[in-house]
Amino acid sequence: MRRQEFSVQEEMELNQFLSENTFGFLGTVDDEGRPRVTPLNFVYDQGFFYFHGSRVGEKMSHMRINEQVSFTVADEYALIPSYFSNAAMACPATSYFKSVMVSGTAELVLDLSEKGRIFTLFMQKLQPEGGYDPIDPTDPRYNSRLRGVAVMKIIPEHQSAKFKFGQNLSKAAIDNVISGLELRGNSRDQETIAQMKKYCPHMP
Repeated sequence: MRRQEFSVQEEMELNQFLSENTFGFLGTVDDEGRPRVTPLNFVYDQGFFYFHGSRVGEKMSHMRINEQVSFTVADEYALIPSYFSNAAMACPATSYFKSVMVSGTAELVLDLSEKGRIFTLFMQKLQPEGGYDPIDPTDPRYNSRLRGVAVMKIIPEHQSAKFKFGQNLSKAAIDNVISGLELRGNSRDQETIAQMKKYCPHMP
């Protein structure tokens, strides 16, 4: 069940989340209705999701049969044990996370200029330190490679986001969870506390 208080609509926050994450999950369906989920790298630009790969293979065959796809990006910040909130009951156990889910149409990108721009975004995201010549479609070293690789664009028709950080909890319960995270001190617990303070309506 989707709780309204977990919904996120702000475009800036969505853009930041999608720019910080490199991995997503592509959902496709074959001609007999069997689903497949493929993990892959992606970039998000101007409202579209892009990924690349070979021109052949199962996921490409699926998209030639049915261009309707889904795509999900998720980042789990922390597991929240039940005893942070209740010393006896298991029910409060949960996790805090951010996720974006879209469904739409997958389209093959043919324009070499667009391909070059998208691969430049991939390199900026996955290799921000540089160390390569600019990706120019007119450069013969890149031209044949850009022609040979498949780049797919997902045109979203439906999109939803869920940033869950205890927004449904009372002020007392939020304080208990924050205390538990501070004592536990896992690698992302302080980051999780910062997200709770940002999104929980009871926090100043």
